[in-house]
Amino acid sequence: MKLSSAGAPHLTYCTNIHPGETWGEIRQNLEQHVRAVKQRVMPDGPFGVGLRLSAVAARELARPEELEAFRDWLAREQLYVFTINGFPYGPFHGTRVKEAVYLPDWFDEERVRYTEELGGILAALLPDGMTGSVSTVPGAFRPRVTSRADADRMANNLLRVAASFHELRASTGKLVRLAVEPEPFCYFETTDETVRFFEEHLLALEALDRYGAMTRLAPGREETSLRRHLGVCFDACHMAVEFEDPREGPRRFEAAGIGIYKVQLSAGLDAELADDGEAARSLARFIDDVYLHQVVEKRDGAEIVRYLDLPEALATVATVNPPAARRRHFRVHFHVPIFREALGPFRNTQAYLRELLALQREEPVSDHLEVETYTWDVLPAEYRTEGVASAVARELQWVRGELEGPRGGG
Repeated sequence: MKLSSAGAPHLTYCTNIHPGETWGEIRQNLEQHVRAVKQRVMPDGPFGVGLRLSAVAARELARPEELEAFRDWLAREQLYVFTINGFPYGPFHGTRVKEAVYLPDWFDEERVRYTEELGGILAALLPDGMTGSVSTVPGAFRPRVTSRADADRMANNLLRVAASFHELRASTGKLVRLAVEPEPFCYFETTDETVRFFEEHLLALEALDRYGAMTRLAPGREETSLRRHLGVCFDACHMAVEFEDPREGPRRFEAAGIGIYKVQLSAGLDAELADDGEAARSLARFIDDVYLHQVVEKRDGAEIVRYLDLPEALATVATVNPPAARRRHFRVHFHVPIFREALGPFRNTQAYLRELLALQREEPVSDHLEVETYTWDVLPAEYRTEGVASAVARELQWVRGELEGPRGGG
């Protein structure tokens, strides 16, 4: 939905919360769940859709007759699509996802093809005069990148898609932007790493020359076009898990001239573990076999220690922490409802999100805001007692309240 004030951002939620891999399943989710959310938060006006399309669904929707039928349905329902989540390529619910979620990554020709197809779909759906965004994986799972040549190969494929989005704008008049999404244990993990990758591999003179050759732009115009079509998706959960400052991260991107083309409004777990083991047992209830739950620990003296998944972090509580040792402070990549400040003995990273939204009020970070709590199905049962449409509506209403001004906890 477009928030009411002049220059206000578009706010929606990502439909990756709903299981479904084929276009038929996704269309059914839109008809059932998105309609229900709209009725709760924007019954009488246009409501934006944060569309997640698997590769299978994208191929099915890309057929002209399907696109036309979908456009007609969106118009009848007062819905519009302005952003697509192009991060998870394959199955995303009900099966082991873990680190496979990054595949195919930006080494792979199929990631290029899939992302270009998403860009074409979005251009076909995007209302006139509106900018679109496609979020994507942060390069690759970090262990797969072993050399500068690997980084250059990923950069070249990102340049290719940016160039295709440049051509898309020339042919359709629609501006679609690609937004890489930093995440723990990926090649783009922190703000500084992401800025460095842009500066060393995408905005260096050699890269700009390659982009100029791809787009046939006159010398001197390449950088403006590249920055217009390639930026970042700033996920609040990911950055809070990294213990980053909610104001400094966006300002660092701004100072580097890197656009934040989507902000994903999400919260992770903030867990302080005592030595009696009770908190560790409570945290273990968030372990699941579907998603990767990276953990960042902040120790005394600001030392940062990273663990690939929650079981690995909890194993150190049992084997490393002797009785009466220091407390452990973990932040866990587990997207929890943003309105639920407390989850048993733990808090979420809502304080980070509040500060980020305060910055959005003062110095707009992005014009695309998307709530993303995709782990609904694997939350401990007591934290998902209400229906998903009701929970999503509460999240959107919480965000609207924060954007209007400070409010009490939820």
